[in-house]
Amino acid sequence: MKSRGTKTSNARQRIVETAERLFYSEGVRSVGIDRIIAEAEVAKTSLYNHFKSKDDLILAVLQYREEKFDALFGRWMKRHADAGMDGLSSFFAALKDWFESPGFRGCMFINAHAELADPEHEGAKFAARHKQRFHERIKSLIAESAGAESAESWSNCIALLVEGAIVTAVMSQSSKSADVARDAAFSLIAKKPRNP
Repeated sequence: MKSRGTKTSNARQRIVETAERLFYSEGVRSVGIDRIIAEAEVAKTSLYNHFKSKDDLILAVLQYREEKFDALFGRWMKRHADAGMDGLSSFFAALKDWFESPGFRGCMFINAHAELADPEHEGAKFAARHKQRFHERIKSLIAESAGAESAESWSNCIALLVEGAIVTAVMSQSSKSADVARDAAFSLIAKKPRNP
């Protein structure tokens, strides 16, 4: 028999997972609390026992999404690395995998930040920090591939290429932008590093 604590944590997890699925597919502002409660099959009191407001739930969902996305992206990269690709090539191959995954609707952090509008919203601040961490990951991979000088010189440009590829993939419903970003990134890295 499950303990009350287990039931409580299971309810919280169901709420977060349900909200993450709905927020990603339909947006954080268009999905109401009542819909999340119904699809998570929890009582309204259960939701408010875990989250004081929808804004608190949005933040929890973004935290959960980061953990889930990072693990998935890491598995894709590892698969490509195991096939013989270097780190940066594995990154762009994983980017393409993401673009081709079922239900791809772009970056939840970009989408949420745009929808929340207020840069001081805790969810918007978390989304911005996620992007900083994602860009640091890109910088680290450039450093492994081409050295610290190239990483310092080109990482911001390549991060912009990646963000543009994400938006383009959504709008064009095609994964080709991952290849375009990859080719442009390697062209930049092949150049002499510029003064940052």
